[in-house]
Amino acid sequence: MRWPLLASRVEHEDDIVTVRQRVRRLAEHLGFGIQDQTRIATAVSEIARNAYGYAGGGRVEYGLDEENGGQSLVIRVIDKGPGIPHLDEILEGRYRSTTGLGIGITGSRRLMDRFEIETDPGKGTVATFAKRLPYGTESFTGKRLATLAEDVARARTEEPLVALREQNRELLRSLAELAEREEEAQRLNRELAETNRGVVALHAELEDQAERLREVGASLETQVAARTAELAEANARLLAEAVERERMEQDLRQSQKLEAVGQLTGGVAHDFNNLLTIIRSSVDFLRRPDLPEERRKRYMDAVSDTVDRAAKLTGQLLAFARRQSLRPEVFDAGERLRGVADMLDTITGARIRLMVEVPDAAALVRADVNQFETAVVNAAVNARDAMDGVGTLTMRVLAGQPMPSIRGHGGSRGPFVAVSLTDSGSGIPADVLGRIFEPFFTTKAVGRGTGLGLSQVFGFAKQSGGDVDVASAVGEGTTFTLYLPEVSDGPSRMPVPDRDAGVAPSGQGQPVLLVEDNLEVGRFCAQILEDLGYAPVWVVNAEEALERLGTDGAGFRAVFSDVVMPGMGGIELAKALRIRIPNLPVVLASGYSHVLAREDSHGFELLHKPYSAAQIGRVLGRVIAASPPPVHNRGRVS
Repeated sequence: MRWPLLASRVEHEDDIVTVRQRVRRLAEHLGFGIQDQTRIATAVSEIARNAYGYAGGGRVEYGLDEENGGQSLVIRVIDKGPGIPHLDEILEGRYRSTTGLGIGITGSRRLMDRFEIETDPGKGTVATFAKRLPYGTESFTGKRLATLAEDVARARTEEPLVALREQNRELLRSLAELAEREEEAQRLNRELAETNRGVVALHAELEDQAERLREVGASLETQVAARTAELAEANARLLAEAVERERMEQDLRQSQKLEAVGQLTGGVAHDFNNLLTIIRSSVDFLRRPDLPEERRKRYMDAVSDTVDRAAKLTGQLLAFARRQSLRPEVFDAGERLRGVADMLDTITGARIRLMVEVPDAAALVRADVNQFETAVVNAAVNARDAMDGVGTLTMRVLAGQPMPSIRGHGGSRGPFVAVSLTDSGSGIPADVLGRIFEPFFTTKAVGRGTGLGLSQVFGFAKQSGGDVDVASAVGEGTTFTLYLPEVSDGPSRMPVPDRDAGVAPSGQGQPVLLVEDNLEVGRFCAQILEDLGYAPVWVVNAEEALERLGTDGAGFRAVFSDVVMPGMGGIELAKALRIRIPNLPVVLASGYSHVLAREDSHGFELLHKPYSAAQIGRVLGRVIAASPPPVHNRGRVS
């Protein structure tokens, strides 16, 4: 007991009533309700009555204790009697006493939060009660605790007059006991009636709440079912809307594709019509028998130049589509950039200052050298136009760089070689920046550009396993950065073309197997081979070529084959011949092939259409010279 308040003795029957009254008042001061006051008073008075009846009296102590983070009313009843036999049986409810001792103990135990009883035969009994203070009651400490003790002490019951006890001891004791018992019984009846009314009211309230809960539950089930149906209907509508939205998005994408194809087709048609106009007009003049030689040469040069421009145009388109046939090789990007810089002065002009920054160590990449140089030139031309012919162009190479996220595509740790071109021009507006890589898109004046230069840069970077990034600020300039995967292999040896070789006959009657499914191209190419001094044999498909070559080459010195043909294609034919006749050189020719674009490491010589007679002569002369002559069956060609 942490905070003792007061104590009283039980020596007479009246003291039991006093104890009951004192406990009740104390419980009232501590904030207990009427029912709890009755329970506490009844429990204490029953044990006090046992102490008086079986032990001849005892002592009752009142106080407060701290339990489980709160305060509890604690009452201890102590007697020095003979102890309580059969205590364990009494506490378990198995002992029946004619005097009612067991009923008093078990009843008191049920009424309190904590009830402890200790008994020792011949030494007495100690019973301890505890009842936790009601929830929300302020703790009694300090001055408040002292005030409580004073109030309880002041409420003590005064003792009867000594004179009356001496004269009427027996009568008064009996009358007092009867009156007290009657009063206590009446009080208990009132308390029980009040308790019963409270129980009945509580039961009725619980029944009412239960009924309401049942009604609410039924209503809730109905609402849940209705809401579930609404959600299912809404979900069905959302699914239908999602399907419709997907269809509309597909229609929009298709419309955008058709618009892009229309724009691309219009641009191609416009440029090719211009080129065809030059060719047709030149051919019309060349047909005149009285045309002077000087003008004839001028028109022939115009046709040749126009064909070169058409080939360049198709190459740029294929580069944007990432379908050009590349010839990748390992080279030092810094060294190549220096080489391009040496010739850029004639393109950019004298008023543009050109600065080149490359590392001392080699920055090796594997890509098509010609396309790399073309991409750098295209970016430099774009920078020249942005600076209006005056400014500074800085070209820089950095090795071992990561590639950042570009246009929503995830980056890569690399390593990459970053080739950047920074100009001091006018910059690119934000509304134009997202369209600069579109084919035929240009902001330049008519005749200043085709709109395919940056498309070639974009397509080359993508097809080479990299990307191109652009950063621009209006009025400050623009930086294009080309990212190409860095490699560790040494640079490839570049073949040096024989620029002195023209279209003079270079063949010496060597038999060449021509494989071409297009009749017009086949006849024209066979004529070129004859004019170059070769002995061509023309077949229209790969299967016939394999049959004609047999297992030993049938005396042919080379095979000149188209790539895209019905049935077996040119690459499959070349691979089959590499296994069957390893020493027989194969030259492939194609204007476009998705196979070549996807498989750039086939290892065969490749001519891009449109090719010239000089190109055919150079390639065939080189591969025939590098291969050993056939040993067997020299005379089988026919």
